[in-house]
Amino acid sequence: MTPTLRVCALYPDLMNIYADRGNIQVLRARCAWRGLGFELRGSSLGDELDSSAHDLFYMGGGQDRDQIAVAEDMAATKRDALHAAADRDTAILAVCGGYQLLGRSYQLGERTIPGVGLVGLETVREPGSRLIGNCAIESDLGGGERIVAGFENHGGRTYLDPGERPLGRVLSGHGNNGRDGGEGVRRGNVIGTYLHGPLLPKNVWLADRLVELALGIELEPLDDELEEAAHHSARRAAGV
Repeated sequence: MTPTLRVCALYPDLMNIYADRGNIQVLRARCAWRGLGFELRGSSLGDELDSSAHDLFYMGGGQDRDQIAVAEDMAATKRDALHAAADRDTAILAVCGGYQLLGRSYQLGERTIPGVGLVGLETVREPGSRLIGNCAIESDLGGGERIVAGFENHGGRTYLDPGERPLGRVLSGHGNNGRDGGEGVRRGNVIGTYLHGPLLPKNVWLADRLVELALGIELEPLDDELEEAAHHSARRAAGV
Protein backbone atom coordinates (compact mmCIF):
# COMPACT_ATOMS: atom_id res chain seq x y z
CA MET A 1 0.00 0.00 0.00
CA THR A 2 1.34 3.43 -0.98
CA PRO A 3 2.07 5.58 2.10
CA THR A 4 0.18 8.86 2.41
CA LEU A 5 1.53 11.88 4.27
CA ARG A 6 -1.31 13.37 6.33
CA VAL A 7 -0.49 17.00 7.13
CA CYS A 8 -2.41 19.26 9.49
CA ALA A 9 -1.80 22.99 9.04
CA LEU A 10 -2.49 24.78 12.31
CA TYR A 11 -4.23 28.14 11.90
CA PRO A 12 -3.44 28.47 8.17
CA ASP A 13 -5.74 31.50 7.96
CA LEU A 14 -3.89 33.37 10.70
CA MET A 15 -0.31 32.09 10.87
CA ASN A 16 0.85 32.64 7.30
CA ILE A 17 2.61 35.96 6.86
CA TYR A 18 6.02 34.70 5.69
CA ALA A 19 5.04 32.75 2.56
CA ASP A 20 4.44 29.75 4.80
CA ARG A 21 2.19 28.08 2.23
CA GLY A 22 5.34 27.48 0.23
CA ASN A 23 6.41 24.95 2.84
CA ILE A 24 3.21 22.96 2.35
CA GLN A 25 3.60 23.12 -1.43
CA VAL A 26 7.10 21.68 -1.21
CA LEU A 27 5.95 18.80 1.00
CA ARG A 28 3.14 18.05 -1.45
CA ALA A 29 5.52 18.13 -4.45
CA ARG A 30 8.20 15.97 -2.80
CA CYS A 31 5.56 13.34 -2.06
CA ALA A 32 3.98 13.49 -5.52
CA TRP A 33 7.30 13.13 -7.31
CA ARG A 34 7.89 9.89 -5.42
CA GLY A 35 4.40 8.51 -5.90
CA LEU A 36 3.42 9.04 -2.25
CA GLY A 37 -0.04 10.19 -1.25
CA PHE A 38 -0.61 13.59 0.33
CA GLU A 39 -3.53 14.87 2.40
CA LEU A 40 -3.85 18.36 3.85
CA ARG A 41 -6.29 19.51 6.50
CA GLY A 42 -6.48 22.74 8.47
CA SER A 43 -7.34 23.35 12.10
CA SER A 44 -8.09 26.88 13.29
CA LEU A 45 -9.81 28.77 16.10
CA GLY A 46 -12.25 26.63 18.05
CA ASP A 47 -11.45 23.39 16.21
CA GLU A 48 -10.74 20.32 18.29
CA LEU A 49 -7.66 18.35 17.22
CA ASP A 50 -7.37 14.61 16.66
CA SER A 51 -3.76 13.80 17.47
CA SER A 52 -3.88 10.42 15.74
CA ALA A 53 -5.32 11.65 12.43
CA HIS A 54 -2.14 13.31 11.17
CA ASP A 55 1.49 12.39 10.50
CA LEU A 56 2.84 15.94 10.53
CA PHE A 57 1.63 19.15 12.16
CA TYR A 58 2.76 22.49 10.72
CA MET A 59 2.38 26.06 11.97
CA GLY A 60 3.86 29.25 10.55
CA GLY A 61 4.15 32.82 11.78
CA GLY A 62 1.54 35.49 12.36
CA GLN A 63 0.99 39.09 13.38
CA ASP A 64 0.98 39.93 17.08
CA ARG A 65 -2.81 40.27 17.40
CA ASP A 66 -3.34 36.96 15.62
CA GLN A 67 -0.67 35.26 17.68
CA ILE A 68 -2.48 36.23 20.88
CA ALA A 69 -5.74 34.70 19.65
CA VAL A 70 -3.92 31.59 18.45
CA ALA A 71 -2.05 31.17 21.74
CA GLU A 72 -5.24 31.32 23.77
CA ASP A 73 -7.02 28.90 21.44
CA MET A 74 -4.12 26.44 21.40
CA ALA A 75 -4.09 26.31 25.18
CA ALA A 76 -7.85 25.76 25.28
CA THR A 77 -8.43 23.35 22.40
CA LYS A 78 -5.18 21.81 21.15
CA ARG A 79 -2.59 21.56 23.93
CA ASP A 80 -3.45 18.01 25.04
CA ALA A 81 -3.69 16.69 21.48
CA LEU A 82 -0.32 18.16 20.53
CA HIS A 83 1.30 16.65 23.62
CA ALA A 84 -0.21 13.27 22.73
CA ALA A 85 1.12 13.61 19.18
CA ALA A 86 4.60 14.53 20.39
CA ASP A 87 4.59 11.59 22.80
CA ARG A 88 4.02 9.29 19.80
CA ASP A 89 6.90 10.96 17.91
CA THR A 90 4.57 12.58 15.39
CA ALA A 91 6.49 15.17 13.37
CA ILE A 92 5.77 18.78 14.34
CA LEU A 93 7.32 21.76 12.53
CA ALA A 94 6.74 25.27 13.85
CA VAL A 95 8.26 28.37 12.23
CA CYS A 96 8.79 31.84 13.71
CA GLY A 97 5.64 32.75 15.67
CA GLY A 98 4.63 29.11 15.71
CA TYR A 99 8.04 28.25 17.15
CA GLN A 100 7.62 30.74 19.98
CA LEU A 101 4.32 29.10 20.93
CA LEU A 102 5.95 25.69 21.37
CA GLY A 103 7.40 26.85 24.69
CA ARG A 104 5.91 27.86 28.02
CA SER A 105 5.27 31.52 27.29
CA TYR A 106 5.92 34.47 25.03
CA GLN A 107 6.28 38.03 26.27
CA LEU A 108 4.42 40.46 24.01
CA GLY A 109 4.67 44.04 25.24
CA GLU A 110 3.38 44.13 28.80
CA ARG A 111 1.54 40.85 28.30
CA THR A 112 2.78 37.29 28.66
CA ILE A 113 0.86 34.87 26.47
CA PRO A 114 0.84 31.10 27.05
CA GLY A 115 2.56 28.49 24.94
CA VAL A 116 1.67 24.82 24.74
CA GLY A 117 4.80 23.66 26.58
CA LEU A 118 5.95 21.02 24.11
CA VAL A 119 9.55 22.06 24.74
CA GLY A 120 11.33 23.91 27.50
CA LEU A 121 11.81 27.45 26.28
CA GLU A 122 10.63 30.99 26.89
CA THR A 123 10.59 33.99 24.57
CA VAL A 124 11.09 37.44 26.07
CA ARG A 125 11.46 41.02 24.93
CA GLU A 126 14.77 42.72 25.57
CA PRO A 127 16.20 46.11 24.68
CA GLY A 128 17.69 46.26 21.23
CA SER A 129 16.81 46.01 17.58
CA ARG A 130 14.87 43.20 15.95
CA LEU A 131 16.99 40.26 14.86
CA ILE A 132 16.69 40.48 11.09
CA GLY A 133 18.64 39.11 8.16
CA ASN A 134 19.77 36.09 6.24
CA CYS A 135 20.84 33.27 8.50
CA ALA A 136 22.52 29.88 8.14
CA ILE A 137 22.90 27.15 10.71
CA GLU A 138 24.58 23.75 10.89
CA SER A 139 22.27 20.94 11.97
CA ASP A 140 22.61 17.18 12.39
CA LEU A 141 18.92 16.54 11.72
CA GLY A 142 19.77 14.83 8.44
CA GLY A 143 22.04 12.24 10.06
CA GLY A 144 25.18 14.24 9.34
CA GLU A 145 26.03 17.92 9.55
CA ARG A 146 23.86 19.80 7.05
CA ILE A 147 23.23 23.50 6.41
CA VAL A 148 19.84 25.10 6.88
CA ALA A 149 19.59 28.55 5.29
CA GLY A 150 16.79 31.09 5.55
CA PHE A 151 15.71 34.51 6.73
CA GLU A 152 14.98 35.57 10.30
CA ASN A 153 12.91 38.51 11.52
CA HIS A 154 11.95 38.47 15.19
CA GLY A 155 11.79 40.91 18.07
CA GLY A 156 11.55 38.24 20.73
CA ARG A 157 14.61 36.51 22.16
CA THR A 158 14.15 32.80 22.78
CA TYR A 159 16.04 30.97 25.51
CA LEU A 160 16.10 27.19 25.81
CA ASP A 161 16.07 25.44 29.16
CA PRO A 162 19.22 23.54 30.17
CA GLY A 163 19.05 20.16 28.53
CA GLU A 164 17.03 21.32 25.53
CA ARG A 165 18.76 21.00 22.19
CA PRO A 166 18.85 23.69 19.52
CA LEU A 167 18.05 22.73 15.95
CA GLY A 168 21.47 23.93 14.91
CA ARG A 169 24.56 26.04 15.50
CA VAL A 170 24.53 29.53 14.02
CA LEU A 171 27.08 30.03 11.26
CA SER A 172 25.76 33.40 10.14
CA GLY A 173 22.98 35.56 11.61
CA HIS A 174 21.48 35.89 15.06
CA GLY A 175 19.62 32.70 15.93
CA ASN A 176 17.44 32.33 19.00
CA ASN A 177 18.69 35.34 20.89
CA GLY A 178 21.89 36.67 19.30
CA ARG A 179 23.96 35.50 22.25
CA ASP A 180 24.30 31.78 22.78
CA GLY A 181 24.95 30.63 19.20
CA GLY A 182 21.94 28.35 18.95
CA GLU A 183 19.01 28.49 16.56
CA GLY A 184 15.67 26.77 16.90
CA VAL A 185 14.89 23.72 19.00
CA ARG A 186 14.57 20.00 18.47
CA ARG A 187 13.11 17.50 20.90
CA GLY A 188 12.42 14.16 19.28
CA ASN A 189 10.39 14.94 16.17
CA VAL A 190 9.28 18.36 17.45
CA ILE A 191 11.17 21.05 15.54
CA GLY A 192 11.00 24.82 15.90
CA THR A 193 12.95 27.47 14.01
CA TYR A 194 12.97 31.17 13.21
CA LEU A 195 14.12 30.53 9.64
CA HIS A 196 11.59 31.24 6.93
CA GLY A 197 11.45 32.89 3.57
CA PRO A 198 9.96 30.18 3.25
CA LEU A 199 12.05 27.46 4.86
CA LEU A 200 11.54 24.26 2.87
CA PRO A 201 11.94 25.55 -0.72
CA LYS A 202 15.41 26.71 0.34
CA ASN A 203 16.22 23.42 2.08
CA VAL A 204 14.53 20.50 0.32
CA TRP A 205 16.71 18.00 2.18
CA LEU A 206 14.91 19.16 5.32
CA ALA A 207 11.52 18.67 3.65
CA ASP A 208 12.54 15.12 2.78
CA ARG A 209 13.74 14.48 6.31
CA LEU A 210 10.39 15.63 7.70
CA VAL A 211 8.58 13.21 5.40
CA GLU A 212 10.87 10.41 6.56
CA LEU A 213 10.30 11.22 10.22
CA ALA A 214 6.55 11.51 9.71
CA LEU A 215 6.12 8.25 7.79
CA GLY A 216 8.97 6.21 9.23
CA ILE A 217 10.42 5.47 5.79
CA GLU A 218 13.61 6.19 3.86
CA LEU A 219 13.17 8.22 0.69
CA GLU A 220 14.96 7.66 -2.59
CA PRO A 221 16.86 10.74 -3.84
CA LEU A 222 15.45 12.98 -6.56
CA ASP A 223 17.15 15.04 -9.26
CA ASP A 224 17.46 18.24 -7.24
CA GLU A 225 19.66 20.39 -9.47
CA LEU A 226 17.33 23.40 -9.31
CA GLU A 227 16.55 22.88 -5.65
CA GLU A 228 20.25 22.71 -4.80
CA ALA A 229 20.80 25.94 -6.73
CA ALA A 230 18.13 27.62 -4.60
CA HIS A 231 19.74 26.25 -1.45
CA HIS A 232 23.19 27.53 -2.38
CA SER A 233 21.73 30.92 -3.30
CA ALA A 234 20.23 31.16 0.21
CA ARG A 235 23.57 30.17 1.68
CA ARG A 236 25.42 32.80 -0.34
CA ALA A 237 22.93 35.43 0.84
CA ALA A 238 23.88 34.45 4.40
CA GLY A 239 27.59 34.52 3.58
CA VAL A 240 28.09 30.75 3.96
